[in-house]
Amino acid sequence: MEAVELVVAHNERATLRVGDVFLKVDADQARTDIEVEAMALAPVPTPEVLWRKPPVLALAALPGTALGRLGEPSTASPAAWAAAGAAVRRLHDAPLPPWPGRSVDELASGLDDECAWLLANDVLPADLVTRNRRIAGRALRPWTPAFIHGDLQVAHIFVAGDEVTGVIDWSEASRGDALFDLAVLTLGHQEHLGDVLAGYGTDVDLDVIRAWWSLRSLLAVRWLIEHGFDPNSPGCEFDVLRSQL
Repeated sequence: MEAVELVVAHNERATLRVGDVFLKVDADQARTDIEVEAMALAPVPTPEVLWRKPPVLALAALPGTALGRLGEPSTASPAAWAAAGAAVRRLHDAPLPPWPGRSVDELASGLDDECAWLLANDVLPADLVTRNRRIAGRALRPWTPAFIHGDLQVAHIFVAGDEVTGVIDWSEASRGDALFDLAVLTLGHQEHLGDVLAGYGTDVDLDVIRAWWSLRSLLAVRWLIEHGFDPNSPGCEFDVLRSQL
């Protein structure tokens, strides 16, 4: 029998690896529904769905390795980062999925709540929260909806050499702001933004991407802390917020 590897686990979901099979256990089957449908719709490589027996989804492992990890320098080439940008562009140019995403008002309300929690619990200096809240506000504007991945962390794109072999973890896919995906992909890896945009192939508002870096980080901190992760690790969310100043 092959060894069972615990990839990630918290009180919402867990992912195990057994050989070349990933087993995802999710308490919310609506997220799994979205993941399966989004992978079927996305015009980029995704893991093969082997079987599904709620609450478990079995996926085939992708070839290659993750483009990078938050908090660690990426060893991927500039060409690999550009290939990731090109894959994201294909996704954003695809027909919209049939379900909606978060509205500007929902994001603004969530941002207010998270900033209030950060300040009330002295998680970060007030000036750091306030200034990043001001930066984040630039992302809260009307946008033309695109098919977005919704959680396009650098670890969710796999590459072999300079080619993208697949994109994983689609449970947050929806209609949304294309620049949000680009920001999440380069969060903590700002030095590769130029490579990503070279592959993406169109001009974007860099100030909005920077705004999403702040917004994403502010929204994530409480969840990370409550689920046993450390946003103060080198290169992670706290460092992103500090770098914005």
